[in-house]
Amino acid sequence: MNLTEVNQSDYCINSSCPERSGSPAVYILLYVCSAAVVLLTMCGNLLVIISIFHFRQLHTPTNMLLLSLAVTDFLVGAFVMPLMLIWIIESCWIFGRGFCISFWLIACFLTILSIYNITLIAVDRYFALSHPFLYRNRVSVRITCTVIVFDWCVVVTYIIALMYVNGNFTNSFMCPGECVFYINEVWPFIDLTLTFIFPLSVIIILYSRVFLIAKKHATAIRELNNHTRPQTQKITSHSMKSERKAAKVLGIVVCVFLACLLPYYIYSLLGGVIDLQAETIQRLMIVVYLNSTINPVIYALFYPWFRRCVTLIITLQIFQTDSALINVLS
Repeated sequence: MNLTEVNQSDYCINSSCPERSGSPAVYILLYVCSAAVVLLTMCGNLLVIISIFHFRQLHTPTNMLLLSLAVTDFLVGAFVMPLMLIWIIESCWIFGRGFCISFWLIACFLTILSIYNITLIAVDRYFALSHPFLYRNRVSVRITCTVIVFDWCVVVTYIIALMYVNGNFTNSFMCPGECVFYINEVWPFIDLTLTFIFPLSVIIILYSRVFLIAKKHATAIRELNNHTRPQTQKITSHSMKSERKAAKVLGIVVCVFLACLLPYYIYSLLGGVIDLQAETIQRLMIVVYLNSTINPVIYALFYPWFRRCVTLIITLQIFQTDSALINVLS
């Protein structure tokens, strides 16, 4: 994440927590709404995780990437959103310095991991549509899981290096009521390139290609309807339509993610032009994290298999014998 640079030579001035302004009812309402958002995020993504993990029919390479994204979104709802919302409501960091370091470690890790999960989904859809036969023969669930584990390890290594090089583990300078992430003059450019410019470029280029390929597939399907025999037509047409639909739904996921992410990065990039306000950055980060709440809603609206899985989970049918073999795609 491209975070605001903090000058460690500054002195703590008026850094204690401000007195609350407003009625207690307002604070109660804010906490109730925050709790509802956190629960919706956790429960929605937990349903996605259970669905893909439990039903064997959903054990596909693409769904493994969705599973990785859902796990990331669930962790955001469990560990990042509650602390960030409390921080915004109280206008003060009340959890101490040690927890502040852990918070930034987890928050940065999950944000960057989400970005690269979305990037891998774009790569997967492009490969599936541009080289369908090679994709089916070469890309397996095991290979996809290996790539996901490697992705997680690389992001963990990067975040630890980022925090260590910038002295976040050893620096004792911390104003009361504040939770800052120190970063030197060089790392913002490195971080911006690795966590925003590069993945965003990959996503835009590949989904532009996916759009063009999807148009070609639509033309090919129309030609199949006119020239092929019924059985071949049915199999090929269904396969191509499935890939195009998956690309469309995942394209929506990507677009929503970018819509949530871009305001934060645009505001951060204006740091040299305008005076960045900590409160504004916090609110824009919440917009980024709200994407974790939105993703399960997108699946529910566009994936019939997800709605069937939710029904089976809520009615506890997943505890029946051989429930993992239930056909949820028909």
